[in-house]
Amino acid sequence: MRRTLAGATVTALLLVAAPASAATRPDPLPWSAHQLGRQTLPDRDGWAAAGPGTTGGAAATAERTRVVRSRAELVAALGGDNAGNAADATPKLIYVDGTVDGFESADGTPLGCAELADPAYRLQDYLATYDPAVWGRVAPTGPLEEARVRSVANQTRQTQINVGSNTTIIGLRGARLTGLTLMIDRASNVIVRNLTFADARDCFPAWSPTDGDAGNWNSQYDQISVRRSENVWVDHNTFTDGDNPDSAQPSYFGRPYQVHDGSLDVTHTASLVTASWNRFTGRDKLMLIGSSNTVGPDVGRLKVTVHHNLFDGVLQRLPRVRFGQVDVYNNHYRLGGDGFQYALGVGVQSAIYAESNLFTLDPTVDPGDLLYDWGGTALTERGSWVRQGGGPARPVDLLAAYNAGHDPDLAVDAGWTPTLRRDPVLPAPLLPLLVDPLAGADRLPI
Repeated sequence: MRRTLAGATVTALLLVAAPASAATRPDPLPWSAHQLGRQTLPDRDGWAAAGPGTTGGAAATAERTRVVRSRAELVAALGGDNAGNAADATPKLIYVDGTVDGFESADGTPLGCAELADPAYRLQDYLATYDPAVWGRVAPTGPLEEARVRSVANQTRQTQINVGSNTTIIGLRGARLTGLTLMIDRASNVIVRNLTFADARDCFPAWSPTDGDAGNWNSQYDQISVRRSENVWVDHNTFTDGDNPDSAQPSYFGRPYQVHDGSLDVTHTASLVTASWNRFTGRDKLMLIGSSNTVGPDVGRLKVTVHHNLFDGVLQRLPRVRFGQVDVYNNHYRLGGDGFQYALGVGVQSAIYAESNLFTLDPTVDPGDLLYDWGGTALTERGSWVRQGGGPARPVDLLAAYNAGHDPDLAVDAGWTPTLRRDPVLPAPLLPLLVDPLAGADRLPI
């Protein structure tokens, strides 16, 4: 523990020397930006350190090192053609300066949902046609649903930014990616750091009448989506819905019109991902690991490490796991409110190893409800502490609390022990002193 605290102290001292704001930032980039831009994932720092490790765009030439300030510049830095950029494996180092908006056309003109909608799609017509009182509780079909699907395709071309292998995307102080998805699909060796992700909204949510007892609206776009990829490091980012939270959306068919999906989803056989020192704030769905319950290609994949993150005022999937060996340690959870559902989702054949996490809870949250059984059978959980309603922190056996109030019981051994941890695990009560001030964007000295 002495070595970890010493390292944290050095980091804190570095953060005191904040660089200039975007408006006054000197050109060329300061020394700290050059150093952090080419920083690689340290050895043993979670699952992304397995195999060849994660170096991102550290080997980028001067020609493939860019500072971007718009969607068009970001697409150009990633290879020049958004549709084909996922196949560009040339090392590239991209600094984001200011705000990049996914709803910005190539010439800089702001776009809205109306500009992306298919001419045959109108929400009011969609609501009138597929109202369960009229349509029944079967999946929408026909011209209006087809027009919605075409509208989704239009938005995907605009707001889904495709990232290829051997890439580092790092924000300068104050950098924001808003209204877009970073899609890391069939790529390897990618680093994403020091960015605020805001409001990756879906203009055309789908009505799913058989999702749950009453149906649900489902949106498509994550803030970062990792699919069929390996060796990905997501570090020191902030994930938020900004000034467009789902709680402010209307209800249709008696269900919330949800326009956001996940913050950081790892699906479709992706593996070897480390998510560290991120801040997730005021969001509903955060981190889905594994995309379906179907036993198949995901088995043996979906290996993810989640450490030193702050989950603040968020509602579910912290993370929700299927199949993967997922190491969840030294995270601080500040949870509660009417919409809170659960923290750790134990899904089909999941193997979560949860150690030394701190849960700061509203008085209304029962510690036994921090776990949710999505068809899993076991969880390794140790060293958890709970601070509830302003009281003192106390150790809690979350698995025992869950089993006391739920059937069937979850077994106590997920069947594996993590070995890829860079530093010793801290006792959970110390996490607010370290994670709260240092997690999230704009904490790195850049």
